Amino acid sequence: MSLRMPAAERREQLLAVALDVFAREGYHQTSMNDVAEAAGITKPVLYQHFPSKLDLYLAVLDLHIDSLVFAIQKAIGANRENSARVAATVEAYFGFIDSEGEAFRLLFESDMNVEPQVRERLNRMTYDCAAAVSAVISIDTGLGKEESMMLAVGIIGTVQTSARHWLDRDGKIDRRRATELVMNLIWRGISGFPKSQS
Repeated sequence: MSLRMPAAERREQLLAVALDVFAREGYHQTSMNDVAEAAGITKPVLYQHFPSKLDLYLAVLDLHIDSLVFAIQKAIGANRENSARVAATVEAYFGFIDSEGEAFRLLFESDMNVEPQVRERLNRMTYDCAAAVSAVISIDTGLGKEESMMLAVGIIGTVQTSARHWLDRDGKIDRRRATELVMNLIWRGISGFPKSQS
């Protein structure tokens, strides 16, 4: 039996354990008992923190979605030049994969994508990442909100798909080279939109 720990610390531990179990077994094959056993606690203790398996799963998703969105927002906010913003955005995705590969798989390859609450969170993640990119596009090009968002969603979609492919290929291309390829692809497209003179 594990030692007693503060509630916040226990919650953090349970989320980390649940990520590992969900990523390995999938949502449907995982039971609350599996998570409790992996965490070295009893099921009642797990239920004190998360009333159901779905609540636990959504909490794991929320934690890692927030982490990825924050990384994208930080990457964009930390750079003044657009080419550097594109590079930093791509690097943020690949960095997330390197440090949180299992979380990335859970976000993009989950067997729960058809669950409405999961789908809503994944859509929000894409929207929030794209919104951060869209704001810069709108300011720099003078394009309207809808047009800027269309371009931003295209950029985020390209990075997500490329990053998933890179993860599936198990690093057959060096991370630096992979980010460089994707950054160049995106930059050659978005740089074709002239900067607004206003």
